Amino acid sequence: MLALLKTYVGPYWRRAALLLVLLLIGVSLQLAGPQLLRGTIDAAAGGASNQFLALLAGLYLLAALLGQVVLVAEHYFGGALGWDTTNRLRVDLLRHCLRLDPPFFAANPPGALVARIDGDVTRLSKFFAELLVQLISNVLLLCGIMALSFILDWRAGLGIAIFALVTFFTLYGLRKVAVQPWENASRSDAELYGFLEERLSGTEDLRALGATGYAAAGLSTIDGRLRRAWRRAAAIGSIPISTALVLLAGAAALALGLGGWLYVRGEMSIGDAYLLFAYAELLRQPMEQFGRQIEELQQAGAGAVRVNELFNQRSNLLDGVGPPLPPGPLGLNLNSVDFVYADGPQNPAAPQPAVLHNITLQLHPGEVLGLLGRTGSGKSTLARLLFRLYDPTQGSVCLGGRDLRDLALNDLRSRIGFVTQDIQLFHASVRDNLTLFDADIPDQRMLGLLEELGLGSWLAHQPAGLDSMIAPDGSNLSAGESQLLALARVFLHDPGLVILDEASSRLDPATEALIEQAINRLLSGRTAVIIAHRLRTVQRADKILILEDGRMAEYGPRIALAANPQSRFAELLRIGLEAEVTG
Repeated sequence: MLALLKTYVGPYWRRAALLLVLLLIGVSLQLAGPQLLRGTIDAAAGGASNQFLALLAGLYLLAALLGQVVLVAEHYFGGALGWDTTNRLRVDLLRHCLRLDPPFFAANPPGALVARIDGDVTRLSKFFAELLVQLISNVLLLCGIMALSFILDWRAGLGIAIFALVTFFTLYGLRKVAVQPWENASRSDAELYGFLEERLSGTEDLRALGATGYAAAGLSTIDGRLRRAWRRAAAIGSIPISTALVLLAGAAALALGLGGWLYVRGEMSIGDAYLLFAYAELLRQPMEQFGRQIEELQQAGAGAVRVNELFNQRSNLLDGVGPPLPPGPLGLNLNSVDFVYADGPQNPAAPQPAVLHNITLQLHPGEVLGLLGRTGSGKSTLARLLFRLYDPTQGSVCLGGRDLRDLALNDLRSRIGFVTQDIQLFHASVRDNLTLFDADIPDQRMLGLLEELGLGSWLAHQPAGLDSMIAPDGSNLSAGESQLLALARVFLHDPGLVILDEASSRLDPATEALIEQAINRLLSGRTAVIIAHRLRTVQRADKILILEDGRMAEYGPRIALAANPQSRFAELLRIGLEAEVTG
């Protein structure tokens, strides 16, 4: 928690200093109110004039009014500080998660990550915006009450100090009693979000298979665990506030009895006796709030633990430090590449079967590789290695003559374009979907490219041109328009290597012809790997690689393989068995 405070509140120290000044003023006004009432009571008992009493009453009202103004300012600046700091925390946490490996996302579904990045950070936001401000304010108020009580009478000051310290250290000792239960409740929240995200994204399949009852039953089970976790956390978390209320009742009784005793003995005026009781009652405010804040501190502590858990996750892919890749098409070499998924699903300790075995190939800059193979043959895994979502278990993958492990990940991925059948579009403007939020790409370049790819008339019918919003699920676009936007996105970043998972295989012939033209332009002057689902797609390839069970069943120049009647590729062309390469 302290590390998060230092990292995210530190840059806003000026605003924090202003907030501290406001807190000091607010506490001073709270302490001044009982002093003015004490003076009014003693003045009235001593027969003071009505004008003097009216003056004291006016000062009391002014102090109360200023106290409310300062309180509003505290909430405003405290809220701004809390949201600014935690928004930075959200951004850093999201950026960190996006750098992690695929196994991390396999173990953490999107719904669970939303609960952690938003829900846990929101708890910290409340801590930064409200709880921390109130905590500091109450500590200052508590110190002021004890100091003024000692000035009033050492016995009164000693009694209040003893009760305050006993209450404080009792509550401090209970500060962690509910951290684990609140952490468990947060995990149950994340489990619920993950379940809902997965089931809602599969609504059509659940309905088609008649599994809605199963989904409802699963939700009921998770809801039960969530309810039990929150009930346990709330019950244990209420212990501090209950303890504080009991102790404070004793403090008020002591102050009332002591003030009355000293007044009867003539050692204290009636105003002083009231002041002692008023400070004992004022003591209730910081202690009650501290008791409640202990529970909120526990929730914030649990959130901080889970945030730090995410920050402590580390990628197995070490970022390279070499110079950037040169412009233009890039050569590609795979040298005796073996690959085994280390994140085995059931028993990570058990050896996992190899997915790729001794893959060796070479593409010169500007050459196109057609990649064929049945489902499960290793095509997608090979594409992930090229994009460096994983590192090979053995061997090396080189781009532009350099091992991918020596390249900075940002530089590497900025030089590779990946187009799949499943296009990811964002609920953002057309411009942002094309540039992926890169403000340095000029509009004229985008407009010219869309016109060139056949999307000019489509853009002309959009209500706000490049500023038109795309629906969250891309429902206001056809499949062809989505594919063309994805291709335009790749064009704008001018990659040296394009990985193409046959993007036109699910489209009608007219749209497919339009996209094929765009693909021809995209591949011109670039190195490419085409994961082919149909034989006609690889007619543009210079070389062919056929994978079978992760091994190179055949590799060579396309023209030579097609001319060799003994080759597998020639056989596929001869009999036209697209089923051989489906997947």
